[in-house]
Amino acid sequence: MDFVLAISRFFVNPVLYIALLAAVLLGYYRVKKERKIFRIRIVYGLTEFKRLVKDSWLYAIVFSLLFAGIGLVVPMDWLIALSIVSILLMVTTFYQAGSFIYLATGAVGLSWLFYANEWTLNFGLFTFEGVSLSYQWLIPVALIAGTLVFAEGKMIVKAAADAASPRLHKSGRGLKAAAYISKRLWLLPILLVVPGSLLDLYAPYWPQLPIGESSFSLILFPVVFGFLGRTQRTLPMYFYPLVGKAVSTLGIGIVVIGLGALLWSPLVAVALVGGVIGRIAIAVHFALKERSGNYAVTPQSQGVMIIDVLPGSPADKMGLMRGEVIRKVNGIAIANESELYEAIQVNAAHCRLEVLDHNLEVRLRQHVIFRHDHHRLGLLVVN
Repeated sequence: MDFVLAISRFFVNPVLYIALLAAVLLGYYRVKKERKIFRIRIVYGLTEFKRLVKDSWLYAIVFSLLFAGIGLVVPMDWLIALSIVSILLMVTTFYQAGSFIYLATGAVGLSWLFYANEWTLNFGLFTFEGVSLSYQWLIPVALIAGTLVFAEGKMIVKAAADAASPRLHKSGRGLKAAAYISKRLWLLPILLVVPGSLLDLYAPYWPQLPIGESSFSLILFPVVFGFLGRTQRTLPMYFYPLVGKAVSTLGIGIVVIGLGALLWSPLVAVALVGGVIGRIAIAVHFALKERSGNYAVTPQSQGVMIIDVLPGSPADKMGLMRGEVIRKVNGIAIANESELYEAIQVNAAHCRLEVLDHNLEVRLRQHVIFRHDHHRLGLLVVN
């Protein structure tokens, strides 16, 4: 019964509810922007809310077993500081700084700052006083941070491209072109180990786990991190796997250096600070790469280029993809959106498209479109 009450305290942490609200707002403002530009929303407004935990629940289970199983002990004050910086991230919506290595290192700095200056924050149920820097808890923090950065990279690969929402810009030649903004927030309920002596002060009903001469407690903590990316030179489906792979590799590097700190403690500073620098370098590298060169999605002389495809639409069922070019419809060559829909009406019952794919190879697609529904093909195109 005590354990059930202890787990229920997870639902008292404000990070959980602010994350839920932030995910709803992410979807709301994305839909609002899409309707303003295209007069239609591409995916449901609650998509970000549904994916908040859906993308990460398996990692949450595995990491909870891993962290608790090997006994990575972190101080309660660091978790309080992590809650503070996580809330600041979501309130400001500055998801460029949403990587967990930023949040973890920022929480370390905030904890030390409060401890060094003897500052306190009274939250009613507990008081945040900070904690002195110690290799004993910094090494577990580095290992946890590296592991979660690895997961961050995997989730970027899995979800960032799907989350990319198109925006219209002007190319260097003054033509309409599309860029894609991917903004995502993830929540992982992680089971962590904290010193029992600290937890006794704040919540004495948490279950105690005697380990050696010390006592420790388990705490279910809502770990939050976010991501924001922009692509214009490369299609999202090709861009974000590269970003995710780089981030996951960085996470492995942080873990390896953190393990090295078990042999030589000062390496933990290299793991945390180097992780922050590495994550900044990844973000800057890919941002500069995308801001140079031509737009990937821009008007084409050989047909109509697809900006996006509405899920569940006839175009989606035909397997059409962003960045492909529709050259002919029902055997009729087209050059703009008006000609596209005029050609569909010629034989909507057996709408047949000739499409130029990303490898510049021609493929044929066909689908039934009901009479008077020719305008519901489900395509956003650039003219």
